[in-house]
Order: sequence, then C-alpha cells, then structure tokens
Amino acid sequence: MPRRGIPLVVSAPSGTGKTTVCHRLVSEDAGLELSVSHTTRSPRPGERDGVDYHFVSRQEFERLVKEGAFLEHAEYRGNLYGTSRVAVEGPLAAGRDLLLEIEVQGARQLRTQLPEARRIFLLPPSRKELERRLRARGTESEEVIARRLEVASQELPEVFRYDYAVLNDELEAAVGRVLEIVQGEREGRRAELALRFGPGIVLQSVGGLAALLGSA
Repeated sequence: MPRRGIPLVVSAPSGTGKTTVCHRLVSEDAGLELSVSHTTRSPRPGERDGVDYHFVSRQEFERLVKEGAFLEHAEYRGNLYGTSRVAVEGPLAAGRDLLLEIEVQGARQLRTQLPEARRIFLLPPSRKELERRLRARGTESEEVIARRLEVASQELPEVFRYDYAVLNDELEAAVGRVLEIVQGEREGRRAELALRFGPGIVLQSVGGLAALLGSA
C-alpha cells in the first residue's frame, strides 16, 4: 500500500501572491501536485480551464453543492469557490502530496472535513506592499482594490489558526521556505518547523500583526 499523501492548505489575502507561489512549488518539487478548484469567476488573462481552475457557471456550481461534491466551498467577492472531494481524495490515496490553494473562508471548513491537512498562511510584507501588488495587476478598479484591502485586514488575524506562516517578501525566498515546510512534514519534523515557521514567531520577525495591518 502506498503512503497516504499529505494535504497542504495554502491561504493568503488576495494580492499576496499565493497562486504564483503554488505554481512555483509544483514546478520545483516533483512530489507535489496542485489541486484544481472550481470557481464561478471569469478566467484572468493566461488562465486555463482545468489547469488553473475549473471555470463553471453559478448554476453548475450550485448543482454540485447540492450533490455534496465539495469538501469546502465559499463565496468571495461575489464569486463561488470550491474544492471537490474527488480532486483531493484521488491524489492523496495514491500517495501524492497535494497543495490546496484555498481562500480563508474555505480553509475554515477544511478543519473538520480534512483534519489531517497542514495549513500554511502566506503573509504580505506590509499593507503598503499588498496595495502595490494589487494595483500592479492593472485589472481592478479603485473600489475593488479598497475592498480587497479591507478584506485582507479581516483575514490577516486568521494566521493564528494556521500551523505555519511564511512571509512572501521575495518570491524565491518564500518558495524556499514553503519547500522546507513540505520536506519537514514528510520527515515528521513538525516540532522543528514550529520553532521556525510558527505564526507567532514569523510575525514577531516583522514587528507583529499590527505592523502588517498598518500602512507601512
């Protein structure tokens, strides 16, 4: 019997860079697979159906909810997102470690639906940098950006509900830190990882949660 894979939930406020980090992780670690979620939002430039997300209509999404197809689902900024049971159970049963890029709301549901999951929260270097990254997308209005920053302020305190925190100040460094966590989990070194990547420890290194919630 193959070992059961490790489910690794990655969450972050919008604009932190979790999608970029997750795609880099699977490109650098052949033992990692990225779970493909369902969403009702429109594809962004360059996104592909079945690769980045399963893009479905609201009607189709709601049908899947009624059928119990999702381990978790949530509405975020007017769009629905969900992680199907099939997309998770298949790889894990085959012994593959699985990255689940999930919004904070959905991650709450997985605490009961997938209790063995290890949870990683990506942190932006500052509110100012988060705002810069959101503007750099060039796809959203001032109103949407302001709302995303407001939601980020509400989501950041959730970091204390996660097993690990990683500061995404620079892409290569952030990817390296998450890969260290993944390898440590595979080797059963959770106590060691907690001393390096525990949320309280990482936040202390950047001046605490108040510093991230501030303007600098």
